[in-house]
Amino acid sequence: MLNSEFIFSEKRSSRIKRHILFWIFAWSYYEFVIAIIYSTSRFVEISLYSTLLDFFLLLPQLLLVYPLLYFVLPRYLLNKKYKTAVFWAAILVILSVILNLIMVHNIIDVLSILLPKKYWERYIYPSRHYNIRMALVNITTGGFTTAAIAVGLKFIKDWYLKAQRNLQLQKENMEAQLQLLTAQVHPHFLFNTLNNIYSKAQTESPGSANMILELSNILRYVLDEGKHVLVPLENELQMIKDYTNLERRRYDDKLDLFVSLPSKIENIYIAPLLLLPFVENSFKHGTSKMLNNPWINLKIELKDTSLFMKLMNGKKQSTMELNGRYGTGIENVRKRLDLLYKDRHTLQINEDEEVFVINLTMELVRTDMAAPDQPQTTSVTAYD
Repeated sequence: MLNSEFIFSEKRSSRIKRHILFWIFAWSYYEFVIAIIYSTSRFVEISLYSTLLDFFLLLPQLLLVYPLLYFVLPRYLLNKKYKTAVFWAAILVILSVILNLIMVHNIIDVLSILLPKKYWERYIYPSRHYNIRMALVNITTGGFTTAAIAVGLKFIKDWYLKAQRNLQLQKENMEAQLQLLTAQVHPHFLFNTLNNIYSKAQTESPGSANMILELSNILRYVLDEGKHVLVPLENELQMIKDYTNLERRRYDDKLDLFVSLPSKIENIYIAPLLLLPFVENSFKHGTSKMLNNPWINLKIELKDTSLFMKLMNGKKQSTMELNGRYGTGIENVRKRLDLLYKDRHTLQINEDEEVFVINLTMELVRTDMAAPDQPQTTSVTAYD
C-alpha cells in the first residue's frame, strides 16, 4: 500500500519508483481503453501486439512530458513568460510528433509477426499509412492528457511539501519564541540598567560607553526583531557592525579585521539572525584559537535583491571542524536556510589547514512598504 512517505519523499530511489509506477499506470490505461473498444476475444488475440505498440508509443510522450514538467513549467509558465512557454510547448509537440511517426513506421513491421494475419489488413496496412495528422492527434490527445496528469500530480506534491515546510517553520518559530521568552528575564530592567551604565560611562570612559551602546543594540535586535519573519537588511547589517566593533575593541590592535558592507540598501528584507552566526563562528572557532596574527575578512555585496557574502578567517589546524560539523550555530543556520530560502540560496563551506572560507548567495525580497511592527534600533556609527 502506498504511503505518504513514498509519495512525497525526495529520495532519488523513491522518485524513480514513482515515475516508473506513473508510466505503468499510463500504459495500463491505454490498454484498458483498447480493451473497451474491442471485444474481449479480439483484444486477447491482439493484446501482445497492442501492448508492445503502446509501449513504444509512450516514448514520444516522455519527450513531451518531462521537458514540460521540469523546463517549460518552472522556468517560463510559473514566471508568467507565457509567449516563451507556448513557443517551447509548440517545439516539444513538433518533436514528439516526429518521434511518433518514426516509431510507428519503424516498429510496425517488427511487431507484425505478433499479430494474427486475419488482422493485418485492419491494423498493419493502415498503420503503414500513418501520417503527420494522425501523429498530431495522438500526441495532442494522449500526450497532453498524460502531461496534464503529471503536472497536476507535481502541483499536489509541491503543495504538500510547501505545507509541511510551513508547519515545520511554525513549529520552529513557536519553539524559538518559547526559548526567547525563557531567556527574557525582565528585558526592560536589563535595558534600563544598560542605559544607566551607558550614561555614567559617557563621562568616565567614552570607549566603554560605545561598547555598552553596541551591546545594547545587539540585545535589542535579538529580543525584538528576532521575532519577526522578515527584517530590513540594513538592520541585520547594523547588528553585524556592532558585533564586529565589540570584537575589534576586545582584541585591541592584535586583530586584522576587514569588513565591507553595502552602503545603499533600499527596501530589502531578510530573515533575522541568518548572517551573524557565521561571523560569530569565525571569532569563536577561528580567531580566538590563534595566538599569532589572527585575521578575519568579511565582504557582503548586494546586487538588486541578490546578496553575496564571502567570509574568510585564519584558523589553527583542526579548530573549526567539530566531529564533521561546524558548530551548532552554523548547523542551525544551514537548516533555516533550507527551510526559508529553499532553491534561493547556495552555501559553500571550504577549509584547509590555515583558512576557513564561507561563500553564501541569497535571493532576498524587496518591498516598498515597511514590514508591520518593525522595532527601530538605535543608530550608531559603524567604526570609531
